[in-house]
Amino acid sequence: MESLSYKTISANAATVKKEWVLIDASQAVLGRLASQVAKILRGKDKPSFTPHVDCGDNVIIINAEKVRLTGKKLSDKEYVRHSGYPGGIRVTTPAEYLKKDPAFLIEKAVKGMIPRTRLGAAQMRNLKVYVGSEHPHEAQAPKVIKLNEIK
Repeated sequence: MESLSYKTISANAATVKKEWVLIDASQAVLGRLASQVAKILRGKDKPSFTPHVDCGDNVIIINAEKVRLTGKKLSDKEYVRHSGYPGGIRVTTPAEYLKKDPAFLIEKAVKGMIPRTRLGAAQMRNLKVYVGSEHPHEAQAPKVIKLNEIK
């Protein structure tokens, strides 16, 4: 009997090659940006993707305050949280978060697209979001990626 000439390669922590990626969020639509970033964080854009291994890249997002929301989401969408006390419901709109903490919008959108496991938490630690065009990761020599060029 002939043997197979190919084998499925499963990545592990020792064989994964992690890179640094820089994405400019100016004039990017929030949901489309978040889905592309989640794909890069998980490593689904690599041929060596393995579901149970952190094989994604480190992602730096700059200009978080310039992200766009389509339609009337800026005023009509609501982020709801609860303090745990009776009557402790708190509702906030994206417009308020853009003034207070623009990085939160991107982090929350990406977090919703990452698995809710220990591996997902580890992958979220590979995401760095900054307000403005400056970031402290120049030493890592991040590769600049344009969102409209990602397949």
